[in-house]
Amino acid sequence: MLGERKKLALVDSGSALARAAAAELRDRYEWVEPADADLIFALGGDGFMLQTLHAMLDTGRIVPVFGMNRGTVGFLMNEWRLDALEARIERARAFTVSPLVADIITTSGARHVLPAINEISLLRETRQTAKIEVTVDGRTMLPELVCDGVLVATPAGSTAYNLSANGPILPLDSALLAVTPISPFRPRRWRGAIVPDHTRIGLNVREATKRPVSAVADQREVRDVREVNVRIDRNRQLTLLFDPEHALDDRIAREQFIG
Repeated sequence: MLGERKKLALVDSGSALARAAAAELRDRYEWVEPADADLIFALGGDGFMLQTLHAMLDTGRIVPVFGMNRGTVGFLMNEWRLDALEARIERARAFTVSPLVADIITTSGARHVLPAINEISLLRETRQTAKIEVTVDGRTMLPELVCDGVLVATPAGSTAYNLSANGPILPLDSALLAVTPISPFRPRRWRGAIVPDHTRIGLNVREATKRPVSAVADQREVRDVREVNVRIDRNRQLTLLFDPEHALDDRIAREQFIG
């Protein structure tokens, strides 16, 4: 039976669809609490997958996650199927994702350090455009970006908000980060940059009191920021499991050919 070799936990997003699927699985298989598990099954959508991964980053106990889509998009999830979970786990392909970490300083001087699996984004808080200086490894590359915002995306997150902002799709094994403007006003023709993932990216808010800006790390927001420094956190790596026919690297590659 599933769970004899590994201790497995089951979590769901709380939606009616996810709860119904979880009830079926609990009737068929044996489960343990997430804190005791060797592997976690997550039922929901992409947002819940990010929530599950962040919960592990918060506790420091990181185990592989196999997601099944009981949400909307489900880009980070496998197809929902009740049967043959043992065979699916045995065949699953593992993908390791290194999260971003944002070191955030607010206008009051408070400091927040937040992780992100998809992206770190800066967004204007009022009707006034933001003015942001962009630095790479301490060197000013763009003295003033006038915009609604700017984001830094990982390859895993490059098909999410980054793609909606007309940013590039990054292959999962590319070792790159995307720096993408959100509705840029000046320089009007700047479409962003692709940088090595060992790069440290600085985002310094000009006129931070007059033109307030918030920083969002996936689903967590800090308001009234003055400075954000972004880098890859190689000390904490997350593992996602996928059916071979729906592997994450293949999905990202296919997105480049979708009109």
